[in-house]
Amino acid sequence: MWLKPEEVLLKNALKLWVTEKSNSYFVLQRRRGHGDCGGKITGLLVGALDAVLDSNARVAPFRILLQVPGSQVYWAIASGAAVEEINQHWDWLTQNLLHTLPVFDNKEDITSFVSGKIKGLIAEESRSKLAEQEEDPEKFRDALVKFETRFSLPSSEKLVTYYSCCCWKGRVPRQGWLYLSINHLSFYSFLLGKEVKLVIPWADVTKLERSSTSFITDTIRVTTRSKERHFSMFLSIDEAFQIMEQLADITIRRLLDNEVFELDQSLQEPAHITKRVLEERAQKEYFRALFRLPRQERLLEVVKCSLWTPFSRCHTAGTVYTSDSYICFVSKEEGYCTLVIPLREVISIEKMENTSLLPNPVIISIRSKKAFQFIEIENRDSLVESMSQRLESVQRKQQTCCKKTRRKELISPLPYYSLYYDDMCTDSETIEATEKLNRHSLNEEALMSTFHQTEPETSDSKVTMEQVKERLWQDHFSEYGRSSCMFRTEKIRKLVAMGIPESLRGELWLTFSDAITDLASHPDYYANLVEESMGKCCMATEEIERDLHRSLPEHPAFQNETGIAALRRVLTAYAYRNPKIGYCQSMNILASVLLLYAKEEEAFWLLVAVCEKMLPDYFNRRVIGAQVDQSVFEELIKERLPELSEHSTDLSALSSISLSWFLTLFLSIMPFESAIRVVDCFFFEGIKAIFQLGLAVIDANAVDLCNSKDDGQAMMILTRFLDHVKNQESPLHCITSQHACFEDDKESFQETEIADLIRDSYEKFGDMTVEQIERLRCRHRIRVLQTHEDTAKENTLRVVAPDILLTLEELGEVYDLFKREHFINCYWGENVPVLQYHEPSLQYVDQYRIDRHQFRSLYNLLSPWMCGVHTDTVAHRAFRLLDENMDSLINFKEFAVCLDTMYCEELNEKIRLLYRLHIPPALTENDGEEQSPLKTPLLSTTRPLCVAPSNGEANDYQEQLRQMLKDLAKDKEKNHEKELPTMNQREFIQFCKTLYSMFHEDPNENELCQAIATVTTLLLQIGEVGQRIRSLGSMSEESSVNDDGGDAAACSRVPEEDSVFMDTRDTARKNSQTSTLSEGEWTVTFEQILASLLTEQSLVNFFEKPVDLKTRIESAKLNQYDQRITPLLIE
Repeated sequence: MWLKPEEVLLKNALKLWVTEKSNSYFVLQRRRGHGDCGGKITGLLVGALDAVLDSNARVAPFRILLQVPGSQVYWAIASGAAVEEINQHWDWLTQNLLHTLPVFDNKEDITSFVSGKIKGLIAEESRSKLAEQEEDPEKFRDALVKFETRFSLPSSEKLVTYYSCCCWKGRVPRQGWLYLSINHLSFYSFLLGKEVKLVIPWADVTKLERSSTSFITDTIRVTTRSKERHFSMFLSIDEAFQIMEQLADITIRRLLDNEVFELDQSLQEPAHITKRVLEERAQKEYFRALFRLPRQERLLEVVKCSLWTPFSRCHTAGTVYTSDSYICFVSKEEGYCTLVIPLREVISIEKMENTSLLPNPVIISIRSKKAFQFIEIENRDSLVESMSQRLESVQRKQQTCCKKTRRKELISPLPYYSLYYDDMCTDSETIEATEKLNRHSLNEEALMSTFHQTEPETSDSKVTMEQVKERLWQDHFSEYGRSSCMFRTEKIRKLVAMGIPESLRGELWLTFSDAITDLASHPDYYANLVEESMGKCCMATEEIERDLHRSLPEHPAFQNETGIAALRRVLTAYAYRNPKIGYCQSMNILASVLLLYAKEEEAFWLLVAVCEKMLPDYFNRRVIGAQVDQSVFEELIKERLPELSEHSTDLSALSSISLSWFLTLFLSIMPFESAIRVVDCFFFEGIKAIFQLGLAVIDANAVDLCNSKDDGQAMMILTRFLDHVKNQESPLHCITSQHACFEDDKESFQETEIADLIRDSYEKFGDMTVEQIERLRCRHRIRVLQTHEDTAKENTLRVVAPDILLTLEELGEVYDLFKREHFINCYWGENVPVLQYHEPSLQYVDQYRIDRHQFRSLYNLLSPWMCGVHTDTVAHRAFRLLDENMDSLINFKEFAVCLDTMYCEELNEKIRLLYRLHIPPALTENDGEEQSPLKTPLLSTTRPLCVAPSNGEANDYQEQLRQMLKDLAKDKEKNHEKELPTMNQREFIQFCKTLYSMFHEDPNENELCQAIATVTTLLLQIGEVGQRIRSLGSMSEESSVNDDGGDAAACSRVPEEDSVFMDTRDTARKNSQTSTLSEGEWTVTFEQILASLLTEQSLVNFFEKPVDLKTRIESAKLNQYDQRITPLLIE
């Protein structure tokens, strides 16, 4: 490769380099110890020095220097890993520069000219390698060359970044380099003459974590199903670990999580992933999680600035995030202030005059006659221009809506930063909907307003408490705002923890979740969706109908048709909107609660916000998101409640018990009036509220859980505790919990106030951040998806194992190789959608499938029937035979059955498979047309049937064959298996060719070839006899169609010595009923071939000889990558 010209003092390098070629201007040198047999000790010392210092010469033992006549300074301009590479550079220099340089008079001109040429070549290479995307293109380009040279992976295996590190083997560290690419983690070390290469696919990683050993306090532990590896580094360990987490997460989700793969566009182009892209993606994920925005929202700008906060009478430092539809702000101090401004609420974005007190100010005005002032914005002009362009786009979309509707504006009575827009204020005008639904009338009020379930004897204190809460919220609105653009501070968090008043609950849920923006942006969307979806029957609607009457059955709103019909419309409309989710259990409980406090259309958009933004991946076939959060919750228990984790090492039972807490937000396991307070916190805090409340519940019962004897008792402890969580301040009538019906009325249990439980959760566990939760989710998603893969493997083996004779261990190893072959194709193969990921909804044996080329690779690795250059042809035939549905794909069961026949089945089944490989559909018309190695006299039919074996004794093969045919005829009567078609002469030649190829390089090759020659001669004569019988039979039928004795007369013409083959006439006649044979065509049957092969003991021994599959599997594990990489590199 070409290098940026760098000065080299040749005097100091003479001990390390040897000159190979030189001319007036250039010198080609070789690293001492490389390529010479006499320098072994020198080579070891130089190699060790290169590994420790990471000199370029270790990977590139050749270099070219520029020497200017009369100068002591040399310039390194090229290096190479092989002689061929460095000679190409040398030839280019001599052909293009050597004859030009004498024209220059001074040294500086020569150096400048050559340097310019070399830099131009480097720039051209850098463009092709996308190296300019990295912070230091030249260093990255150097590392990329090393990576490609050391591991020989295809060019599509893109290197993302690299680090200097140690790989620990027990107590021994090996210094080397860690390369992180889009599909693999690779490590290389060369120390004291020993080279170590390690390649770990991200798809094999089951766990990534930071750990410590007795020798070093901070290492990265990479766990696969078979091994653990520890890596340590002095610098950048945090950055390296974060990138490793991201790469593993992206690869595993792309390969194993089809549902998320289709949704997340950033995962669909892994070849475009760079270190910078990963950093941007991590920032986007944090942005979407922090502000709970839709997944499709793109983060565009991140700018440091300060925002005027009227409640503190000062500017608050923080960061502004801009996206396609939002402008968001978060304070530098965690939790102090957060602001979300939808662009559809914005009227104008203006730059104000720059002053010393207000540097670079920007004013954003919104519809509720308020404005926000941002100052200290870097690159203010470009930021304002881009935001203004997006604002214009949003406003154009609003203007082109077919039907405009406006929600009633909620204006704070006390403006906090005044910019009024009287000319644009149309709050007094209300645009009523002119079209009404005729078929399905929607509820225009929340169900709670109709079915308000207050206690008959509501105390004055409870009414007063509700009034106090309402006044507190009204005061808060006046100071912090009331729309979706309100300031969200610690004060509002305290108000939410105290409980949202019944009259404001629906409005605030819409505001906190930003469902109000979706509602306003999609007028009539829900009404049209209801019209389209109602009355259509599918699996989702059937499940919805079953669960309608199970949704809060104790509440009067769902004891009549009004509430049931509204719930049916909401759930059916959502299933119609998002068919990938459709309907999942627990959605009915969430939707019923939303309908109590919001209008029907509002409840629909709240459900959209919960399912698609606040609880992503929760509601799908495998509830991956919920399982990931259970795994995160288990780790939080270990971290935050160490006493409990020390007492109970296995906390999986607690995470399983808590699954319903997350799926239903405590609504199904806590009294309704208490659980509704949890929902309040959830809409404000997101999933963090459920995590901290779950920890508070576990903490409150830690002593009892430590004393519990089994999982069942632990479950009873938590269920009883949650049943007795009360809300004494609630004005609602107490609804009896479903679990409480099973409690012993005589047994007393201490009640817990929900307000105290929420307060404890904030005080003890409220320091969790969104960033921490997202990091934990990323880490645990790997474990959850790999656990699903283990389950899929177990179920696949359970389905396949009863039909084959391979041991379960061997079958599991074959499954791993089969899946890895699928993954290799995903890494570097053709971009065929059906081969890029597996479909979890399919049957277990069909989740991974391979195509013809992948099957050929596995056949070469595992099959005992190797045929030399003929092996690929046999593999293609086997693939066509197994591909019964003609979709050019085979599943694992089909592959395992084929392999099992080759290794474990009896002789007749092996011959049957071999026979089927040489008849249609396995053998096609164009298959095997190349010149056959079978020559006469091997195919001669004039050789005698009586062949003298090596011992000199003669065997009567006619007598043996006559008895075998009789035995086969008896077995045939008992065996009702479908009869195989006959084999014609062309197919038979290919069959013999395969047999000869299989015997090549066998220790008994000569004996086997003699045996197959005998069998071939015998079968050719059998075919000729059958051919004559069919010809004579045809002539007989022409002379006397209805004469039954015609056949006998024809047979009487057969020579006496051929009478043993008379039965073949019946076989041929039967075969003629199922396959069309031309008159006089040469054919043999499977039974004839099997009987003939059984006459030769050497052939019987060959096919019955046991073959060790484990050895082939171990070899395949080592060579599978090389087997697939070589053709890819050629292509």
